[in-house]
Amino acid sequence: MSTEQQFRNVMAECRDLFQKKLHDYGASWRILRPASLTDQLFIKAKRIRSLEIKKESLVGEGIRPEFIALINYGIVGLIQLELGYVDSIDVTPDEALEHYDRHATEALELMLRKNHDYDEAWRSMRVSSYTDFILTKLQRIKEIEDLQGETLVSEGIDSNYMDIINYAVFGAIKLMGN
Repeated sequence: MSTEQQFRNVMAECRDLFQKKLHDYGASWRILRPASLTDQLFIKAKRIRSLEIKKESLVGEGIRPEFIALINYGIVGLIQLELGYVDSIDVTPDEALEHYDRHATEALELMLRKNHDYDEAWRSMRVSSYTDFILTKLQRIKEIEDLQGETLVSEGIDSNYMDIINYAVFGAIKLMGN
């Protein structure tokens, strides 16, 4: 199966979960301020790293569901950057899905461009490297947030979210069936 099709399959799985959570909770994530969202992504990535090192989960959930969560929270991050945070839910589930689909498509398009230039290098990488790269991107986001977005030469938070999404998709692909 091609990288594009594998990516689309993982994104469809993520969208299905996102849609079900929208049903259960609405767009409750709209209240998350940027730093809180960064911390949510951080705890998911740290859990992956912990499980990779310890090789045991006392909660019973494995690594792959955390990559799925990183993808969905990464898209939530892009939506929040676009719309800003609010004190109460201000989008319908259908509106939230429209935003989700647009950002998921942008992530796919970015992955296709980078995958072309890097010639499928992700396939030779270890899953633990995706985890470390995600944690690095999150540290960069924290630094940018601390600078109130005033960077000199660096990409913005949105670019880091996109990279997190794409690394997490690669992790989910590699762990398919695990």
